[in-house]
Parts: sequence; structure tokens; C-alpha cells
Amino acid sequence: MARVKQTELAVLCVLGVQPMTGYAVRAAIREQLGFFWSESFGQIYPALAELERTGLVERHEGTRAGSSTYSLTSDGRARLVQLLKEPDAPAPRRDGLMLRLFFGRVLGPDACRELVERARDSARQQLAAYEGVRATVESETAFPEHQAYWLITISAGEYSARAAIEWADETLASLDGQRERYVR
Repeated sequence: MARVKQTELAVLCVLGVQPMTGYAVRAAIREQLGFFWSESFGQIYPALAELERTGLVERHEGTRAGSSTYSLTSDGRARLVQLLKEPDAPAPRRDGLMLRLFFGRVLGPDACRELVERARDSARQQLAAYEGVRATVESETAFPEHQAYWLITISAGEYSARAAIEWADETLASLDGQRERYVR
């Protein structure tokens, strides 16, 4: 799925929960989807303008002067369903840690160990954050029809974080065995 379509999908998704301002769309993407999705203001406002131009969203006068609230039209809801049914096209992966470790012989095991320890610490922080989000979602009462689906995505993040921690522990043990073979 092309980048523009991905932005369109993300905007339609959050507007599918409830009408909101452009700023609130960005905040919802950052706060609710931020563990697996990001969009910038520079992407959101042009997407909203295009969605309005094509009749997929409607703009309404906001509560503050000069602000607007956007909501899905029936065509917008149909487009949302259509986009959600399309298979996801994976983006090319760019992982700086894997690049460094692949050429880790140049760095040596101690430097690689530091990189992996930082990655493990980051995964531990992510896991703690997911656990906090899980507690918030489980106590959420405003959108009960969404709760089970939100918990599915949180679970995926928790599994990924746990796997990253386990991988890091195994990798650190492997790097310990590389010390005696490393010669600069």
C-alpha cells in the first residue's frame, strides 16, 4: 500500500472512532497508535484536505474560532472498510542495530555488547509502556466495542518486546564467547 494510502487509512481509522480536529487526529495517532504507527502534521493536514475534497470527510465549525472538526461521511466509512480489507505491503526494513551487528567484527564483541544491552533496555522500556497502555485500555469505558481489538495490538507489541529481550539475552551470551576470538 502506497505511503499516501497509508496516511489516508490512518486518518480515516481515527476519525472512524469519533469526529475530531486535525490536531486531535495527530494526537490520537501519536498517543493511541504510536507504538506501531506515526504520522506528522505535514502528512495529516494535506490528507484531511484531500479527504474533504473527495467527499470522504466533512469539516464542521470547531468549538474554538478558526478550528474545524472532521467526521467521516458514509463514503468515507466505505473507503475505510475498503482500505482495511486490502493486504498490507511491508515496507523495506531498515534496522541500524542489525546493520551494525552484521558487521560487528569491525566493532568487536564489547562494542556490540553495548549496542545489544541498549536494545534490551529499550525493549524492556517498551514492554513496560505496553503494560501501562494495557492497563489503561482494560479500564477504558468510552469505546467498549473497540477494546478487544486494541488489546490484540497491544498483545502483539508485548510479544515483540519480550522476544527482543530474549534475543538480546541470547546474543549477549554469544558475544561473551566471541571475546577470545576477536583480534584487532
